[in-house]
Amino acid sequence: MSRYARPELERVSKVVDRAAIRLYAEITDDFNPIHVDPDFAATTPMRGIIAHGMLSLNLIWQSLRATYGAQAQEGAKLDVRFTRPVREDDTVSAHGRLREGDAGIYDVTIENQRGEPVISGTLTLSV
Repeated sequence: MSRYARPELERVSKVVDRAAIRLYAEITDDFNPIHVDPDFAATTPMRGIIAHGMLSLNLIWQSLRATYGAQAQEGAKLDVRFTRPVREDDTVSAHGRLREGDAGIYDVTIENQRGEPVISGTLTLSV
């Protein structure tokens, strides 16, 4: 039996407020105005600030660590699609469900507070 056989990954949530977006921009040196300039962002098709995609994606790794510990990240592979922007002040939650018959493979999703998927894909753990 695989050591990675729990039916679900722990749910991890985060409020993505302006301060979190700004801090992420500073840490990554990514000051694209769609993320940090409300006046500019209002003129785009997004009609407002959106978070950096990787800011939200990190929640999947947090979910994995909360479930199995940091060692589970070693050799793990993540294949995802960004399906919807995360907007300023959204609350996003990451979770995953073990695929039936596939030890160590999880279908993962990050959803906003309305239950809309913003990122979805597959997490494969090294078994």
